[in-house]
Amino acid sequence: MCGIIGYIGPQPVVPVILDGLRRLEYRGYDSAGVAVVRDGAIETRRSAGKLVNLENAIQSQPLAGDYGLGHTRWATHGRPTEENAHPHRDGTGRIVVVHNGIIENYLEIKRELVAEGHKFESETDTEVVAHLVQKEWQDDGLENAVLRAMKRVRGLFALVLLSADDPKKLVAVRNGPPIVVGIGDGEYFVASDVPAILSHTRDVVFMEDHEMAVLTPAGVVFQTLDGAVVKRKPTRVTWDPISAEKAGYKHFMLKEIFEQPHAVRETVLGRASLETGQVHLAEMAIADADLKAIDKITLLACGTSWHAALVGKFIIEELAQLAVEVDYGSEYRYRNPIINNRTLAVAITQSGETADTLAALREAKGKGARSLAICNVVGSMATREADGTIYTHAGPEIGVASTKAFTTQLVALYLFALKLAEVRGTLTKEERCRHIEALMQLPQVLEETLKSAKVIEEIAGRFHNRSDFLYLGRGINYPIALEGALKLKEISYIHAEGYPAGEMKHGPIALIDEKMPVVALATHDHVFEKMQGNIQEVKARGGSIIAVTTEGDSTLRQILGDADALITVPATSALLMPVVLSLPLQLLSYYIAVRRGCDVDQPRNLAKSVTVE
Repeated sequence: MCGIIGYIGPQPVVPVILDGLRRLEYRGYDSAGVAVVRDGAIETRRSAGKLVNLENAIQSQPLAGDYGLGHTRWATHGRPTEENAHPHRDGTGRIVVVHNGIIENYLEIKRELVAEGHKFESETDTEVVAHLVQKEWQDDGLENAVLRAMKRVRGLFALVLLSADDPKKLVAVRNGPPIVVGIGDGEYFVASDVPAILSHTRDVVFMEDHEMAVLTPAGVVFQTLDGAVVKRKPTRVTWDPISAEKAGYKHFMLKEIFEQPHAVRETVLGRASLETGQVHLAEMAIADADLKAIDKITLLACGTSWHAALVGKFIIEELAQLAVEVDYGSEYRYRNPIINNRTLAVAITQSGETADTLAALREAKGKGARSLAICNVVGSMATREADGTIYTHAGPEIGVASTKAFTTQLVALYLFALKLAEVRGTLTKEERCRHIEALMQLPQVLEETLKSAKVIEEIAGRFHNRSDFLYLGRGINYPIALEGALKLKEISYIHAEGYPAGEMKHGPIALIDEKMPVVALATHDHVFEKMQGNIQEVKARGGSIIAVTTEGDSTLRQILGDADALITVPATSALLMPVVLSLPLQLLSYYIAVRRGCDVDQPRNLAKSVTVE
């Protein structure tokens, strides 16, 4: 989750930029850099690692300028080195750019530019933007060169550029990742998030997708990427520092629910190629030959991460044709698991510090297993002890009830399954490309899913006073029923149970009456008709149904009555549907908890990371 800050105004620019970068550190990063313009020339300083390294570089080689920009980078294309750190220059050294997101067709553009004589200095996709703007330069202003360049670029990105040949100007572009513009008293700011600029101004404009902002000492002009000028009124931000981090959302949990399209995008970025059908998991650090030699996988996790593991079992067995066991981290070492050096133990943990999961990982390693961590926190204990890591890149998750950490774990497991399928030869290149394409479309599907928030809030208003819930799902979606029930328990303190729907008649059906809402995950898949049967059984016993189904299917509307509720989600591949279904269940739990007056971000008796047994 890269951080961006730009400033144009009367203050010394470097302190403003460094302060903004400090306030964006919570987003996570592995390198940092600044670029400023002074006396018609651009100077940059870049460093790998933490911000203190950049500050030391500036202290040893002092830097000053009239205006400029800064960046903290989380590596996607290219390693976290000084050469790959932002800002990046064009071939003349007169244009620089910082970037959050991905340029999907950068290889195509790069090949074209190299053929024309452009020389590149980094491994990043970002550098092509600076060179492309250089190519489109026609002495009619930086913004027009950027507009022409954007017609060539595909992807989701936030960009800020400056040019020494068009002085006292910053140009920002948004298409996906957030960009805010701050309006001060004779000074103007651009940043990836409000906290970076809140100490300077509380008047901000949240840029829209497909929009450009041109900042000069005279003010800010907004226009579409088609060149049409648009009028934007600033919003007065009254948040305290904590509220600022919430970006205007009432709770961290709600913010993190709505961050999931971006978090999933960050997890996928730079890791899968539609050209080759290959998956690149550099941090995994396990050779292809060693992966191919594995004959069993054991997934170790607790709580929400255990539900992710259950979904992962379905995905890995389907794509890689490899046997998978799922174990509770808290129970694993209290039996005698059968493990050898052909077993891969995968610890799934948001924090990387979960005591039970770490103990299970150590147990597996002690019996000779190879090991892997799926984790969100760089440098955590699990990542240090495992042979390799797949980072989820979800960014900081403040709310105790996991949301974006869970869905990015599912995506990481999907990538891992595709990598296994690649090395084991269980999928053709064409089949892998189809899976990768569905994965790359997933963030947009999640954005569409979140548009149901108002409908879900209304449903929560109808059911928030119930004392018991039952969640049902089949196949790969039954772990999402378990996760939905857990979310409701965690933050609303309502008793809830999740079950495979086929098990309903083996006990839970005895509980169903007119007071028991049943949340049914009934997407249009190969078990849809069986889920319809489960729904009819609930209705025959007076239960109320909250059905979650795929858009465009009218079957359930004919079954449901006035006492029931319907939530629709966009279609995606069956193996990715668990990610999509997670969002409405998170929102349902959130809105019910808010209605009941619960402390959503800090539910009683729970900690974000369970670091003791």
